[in-house]
Amino acid sequence: MRHAATGFAANSGATKLILVLFPQFARTGAALKGLIMVQLINAMTPLDEARAVLADSFDLKFSSAVKKSTADIYDRVKDKIPEIEWAFYAPLIFQINRLKKKKDAVILAHNYQTPQIFHGVADIVGDSLQLAVEATKVEQQVIVQCGVHFMAETSKLLNPEKTVLIPDSRAGCSLASSITAEDVLAMRAQYPGAPVVTYVNTSAAVKAVTDVCCTSSNALDIVNRVEGDEVIMIPDQYLAQNTAKHTKKKIITWAGACEVHETFTAADIAELRAAYPNSKIIAHPECPPEVIDAVDFSGSTAAMINWVKTEKPAKVVMVTECSMSDNIASETTGVDFLRGCNICPHMKRINLENVLWSLHTMTEEVLVDPAIIPAARAAVERMIEMSKKGD
Repeated sequence: MRHAATGFAANSGATKLILVLFPQFARTGAALKGLIMVQLINAMTPLDEARAVLADSFDLKFSSAVKKSTADIYDRVKDKIPEIEWAFYAPLIFQINRLKKKKDAVILAHNYQTPQIFHGVADIVGDSLQLAVEATKVEQQVIVQCGVHFMAETSKLLNPEKTVLIPDSRAGCSLASSITAEDVLAMRAQYPGAPVVTYVNTSAAVKAVTDVCCTSSNALDIVNRVEGDEVIMIPDQYLAQNTAKHTKKKIITWAGACEVHETFTAADIAELRAAYPNSKIIAHPECPPEVIDAVDFSGSTAAMINWVKTEKPAKVVMVTECSMSDNIASETTGVDFLRGCNICPHMKRINLENVLWSLHTMTEEVLVDPAIIPAARAAVERMIEMSKKGD
């Protein structure tokens, strides 16, 4: 018999090894089950249980009607998704697009989401700033955030009266987990009077003790607009260092970093140039400064997309999250996208199955302590307003 969560056969070598190491488990199957982690569709529900419910509730066969209904979507992503995989994705896309209308829901998706989400079910796509701005405009009563948890919190801050769902609340962020509100208050005490500019990749609690938020799209502009010659810019040390190179202000930062971007090195860029001598290399400013100094262009995810569409290089390497190039390649002709990327494990927790499950069960709902909403929301709204003034 095969264990549904792990794929281990009951008499497999792996299971036998466990019984040799822990003979007490031979007396009870329950104890062995406790040792083997059960796969979950989100933070709460076993995957097999959810799949059974979805199979009973929706027709997930790749019928001719589903194929016809999703043909235009597949035409955009066929270079990235094999036809054999599309037979699995298409019914989920079909049912999600039907259900979101029934539930009065809108789906917001970050640029790092997979092509089947980005092109298949998302109503609004963009970088963190674009999603924050668009979240203030949505009319639907339900927001499904296909991104990481801080993005869903931001949508909730801007729409406290709406229901905000995230398909898997385990979709976190190394930057958001690197700093707490107490850390920010300690920095304020150490540098009294210095304004605090906080990257949106942070929790609502951190935003609540912040003067203004920023994204990689507007970081330099926000820093230059706040008062004073000294600015606390947290928590991304590399975004802060890259911003400091373009401002006269003294930047005080925190030792946080994005796990996707911090591992890139100048040596990596040199290797990419040797491998692809005629290509352009562009990178996200969450990369270390030596990486940014070695590339042809640096900018937020939205800025990178705009640069590629405007410059139309024959070949380009995007030094960022892998789905970025997949998504832009599906809507950009005449550009050869070459691999030089890392995968964000948190973004990849979001998939079509748990998006459908989220809509079907109205889980997992994102809640923010009402006591901190006004202050946290104000920091985000100041960012949006200051960005408008910079247009």
